[in-house]
Amino acid sequence: MTAAPLLEVQDLHVEFRSRERTVHAVNGVSYQLGKGETLAILGESGSGKTVSAMAVMGLLEIPPARIVAGEVRYGGKDLLRISERERRAIRGKRIAMIFQDALSALNPVLPVGFQIGERLRASEGLSRQAARRRAFELMNQVRIPAAATRMDDYPHQFSGGMRQRVMIAMALALSPEILIADEPTTALDVTVQAQIMRLLAELQAELGMALMLITHDLGVVASVADRIAVMYAGRIVETGPVEAIYETPSHPYTKGLLESLPQSSRRRGLLTPIAGAPPSLVAIPSGCAFHPRCPLVRDRCHRETPELAEVGGGQWSACHYWEEVRGA
Repeated sequence: MTAAPLLEVQDLHVEFRSRERTVHAVNGVSYQLGKGETLAILGESGSGKTVSAMAVMGLLEIPPARIVAGEVRYGGKDLLRISERERRAIRGKRIAMIFQDALSALNPVLPVGFQIGERLRASEGLSRQAARRRAFELMNQVRIPAAATRMDDYPHQFSGGMRQRVMIAMALALSPEILIADEPTTALDVTVQAQIMRLLAELQAELGMALMLITHDLGVVASVADRIAVMYAGRIVETGPVEAIYETPSHPYTKGLLESLPQSSRRRGLLTPIAGAPPSLVAIPSGCAFHPRCPLVRDRCHRETPELAEVGGGQWSACHYWEEVRGA
């Protein structure tokens, strides 16, 4: 990235502790997000994607969560070392987040227009009438049909896709510079998924905001992301421009994710799943955490943890044998 990054995460470590065990959820994650850029953070459930985003937002419950090390820099400040009052001035206004379960995130007993307006009244001091007008504008902006009449409807009266649009409207209410979307298309059918992703891309272009997209689905981000960061067992194992990742994956986990996607060119029934299951974050394997599932595993993989190294074209891989992955 040539310009100074809008958001910079450096060597972030997050644990969840109890009397019985310690869960190592995030283990040295670093990435940057530029103005107007879309960064997709990919990985299976339990890879640390959401926990790292919640740390950025300051939404982790401490305890049991504990940020062991790292920096999250925005606007010249380390967000991990500022007061909660300063955090509140940034959260929602400068960095906003939408969650995957819109139905549970919305209040079931309040109309959606009122909920959008309340955020504006609390943060901007708008009158009830002005907040309602702005809520109507936001519902129009996220392409909710008949917004004027639907403002007084309750969350259960909306489809899953429309509820997600309401959540996007709430996130955009304070014109943030960064929008974090956590699995925004989960539980939606394929057609609605495409509509939501297209809406996010259109809004990003209109508003010039940066977008961080958290997902487990490589197919969802193919047409919208600029860069991809692939996470496994709390670490980023590969990162780079979206075209490079799709064309020449340089980590066996990324390659496995791509090979498990349905493709029109592949013969019927020939999906290739990744063997095994993700490791327990209580007892992460030594060396490369992916080695119990890796088809290229060697003795070195059991002993040495590979660091991210540049492999060309802005692409980085944490694999001792990335050249073999490309050759395969």
